[in-house]
Amino acid sequence: MTATDLEHPDLDDLRRDAAACTRCELYEPATQTVFGAGPSSAWLVLVGEQPGDREDQAGEPFVGPAGRVLDQALERAGIDRDGVYVTNAVKHFRFEREGKRRIHKTPGVTHIRACRPWLDGELAAVHPAVLGTLGAVAGKALLGNAFKITEQRGQVLEWEGYQLVPTVHPSSILRGPPEAREESLAALAADLKVAAGLRPRA
Repeated sequence: MTATDLEHPDLDDLRRDAAACTRCELYEPATQTVFGAGPSSAWLVLVGEQPGDREDQAGEPFVGPAGRVLDQALERAGIDRDGVYVTNAVKHFRFEREGKRRIHKTPGVTHIRACRPWLDGELAAVHPAVLGTLGAVAGKALLGNAFKITEQRGQVLEWEGYQLVPTVHPSSILRGPPEAREESLAALAADLKVAAGLRPRA
């Protein structure tokens, strides 16, 4: 049974099935599938691009340097990460070798399409009140190629019945100039606050 066969998918079933995924060639050099993490009752799902080197080794999303930046931004936005489901549009690490290092390589359209059933399954299982996309790749994966992160970040968009707030990927803050990191982190937190404002009241 696959993600697309399940009318009411279970995250544990999806995670087990995704662990054996061979829908594209990325599974071969990667250490493992990196599935989403968080409670099935999460009100917010954050979708990133793909796992990085640290995530590929650990088998968990957003546990490396970008994950620490995300944690800081969530805290500033007043969002408890324990109540958030975090995942990626692509579940295997795409990289190229540079000596002993593995350097991130942006996933292609074919990789995003191959992984789409897993993401659709996660959204169906969690059915969050709010979605957030982190970075241009994740934004385009859901909203299409017309999506422009510089123009649409922090806005509340409608997507397939969800309220969706796009923002930058935390790794972009790490790649930017050190003197701009505080300002960039504050901007990321501000976008996440927009998402926080959409949380249904208990």
